[in-house]
Amino acid sequence: MNYNIDKKYMIDMFKRLVDIPSPVSYYDEINPEMEKIAEELGVPYEYDRKHTIYYVLDGQDNSKTVLVGAHLDTLGMVVRHINSDGTLLCRNLGGLNFNSIEGETVTVHTRDGKKYTGLYVCRSHSTHVFDDARTLERTENTMYISLDERVHSAEDVRALGIENGDIVSFEPNFEYVNGYVKSRFIDDKACVATVLGALKFIKDNNLKPKYRTLLAFPHYEEINHGGSYIPKEVEEYVAVDIALIGPENNGSEKKVSICCKDAFSPYDRGLTTQIINHAKSAECDYEVDVFYLYGTDANAAVRAGNNVYSAAFGMGCFSSHGRERTHIDGIYNTAKLVAAYILNK
Repeated sequence: MNYNIDKKYMIDMFKRLVDIPSPVSYYDEINPEMEKIAEELGVPYEYDRKHTIYYVLDGQDNSKTVLVGAHLDTLGMVVRHINSDGTLLCRNLGGLNFNSIEGETVTVHTRDGKKYTGLYVCRSHSTHVFDDARTLERTENTMYISLDERVHSAEDVRALGIENGDIVSFEPNFEYVNGYVKSRFIDDKACVATVLGALKFIKDNNLKPKYRTLLAFPHYEEINHGGSYIPKEVEEYVAVDIALIGPENNGSEKKVSICCKDAFSPYDRGLTTQIINHAKSAECDYEVDVFYLYGTDANAAVRAGNNVYSAAFGMGCFSSHGRERTHIDGIYNTAKLVAAYILNK
């Protein structure tokens, strides 16, 4: 089969999604956009109580249900304390690398829908002032938000409507250069874009999945429980998530990597073998890899006790959990494998 999946559509979709903030648990803005996309593609959708949106695809054989998951949540922070001088201390949501966000513009999202920007800085923020500006470890205890507001006390901040527990997002800084995508949150919005690209290909060509298929977009992967609940009829959970690039990994930004083991467990041997065979039949440029400090919603589903087979794959992502980079070739190879799995080709 010729998988002529629209590359421009996937890049445009990634840009559309990455510009919408969705740190862990903050589904307020991204879910309505996912509803619009479902309507554009002409697919029905439903939700569970974790606010996971599922696109529901009828299959040639509806006696079996499989699930493809790509998470919408990104790294972020939550306000944990308002200092007496009006600055904010935060706690991370997910495996944040604090060095990578020093000096970044952040946005505080209040519960009543207000947004306030600020600068995320280290306590020793200037080499002209502090002896340890270069050496002080960057952690949630040595960094704070300085709001872009005239605030000088905790009372000033609270008067804006900011309270503990408010969600903090930071800028993605998207660029597309010579086929390379540079942005925060390639993990996992580039993978969401591949699932949507595969879906558009299936719809445009009047194709039908082999089995009843759920496309799931969870909100808690970065804190390890996005896939802990799945509908009871699901037999297979295939996570589409970024792949790692490192000295012991074979993948690259231009390939799709099939993960056979993560930090928790090997993935199901039989289903992983099927995925490898799908990659061969779809003529994907692929590798098989073992990942270290890594996990996906597929194995979160297994860990939670769901009676499900698990597998995982995705494009290579350089500088993960920082400002990341991948390539359109890796995105395309991943989308081809998504389509091949859904169509069971």
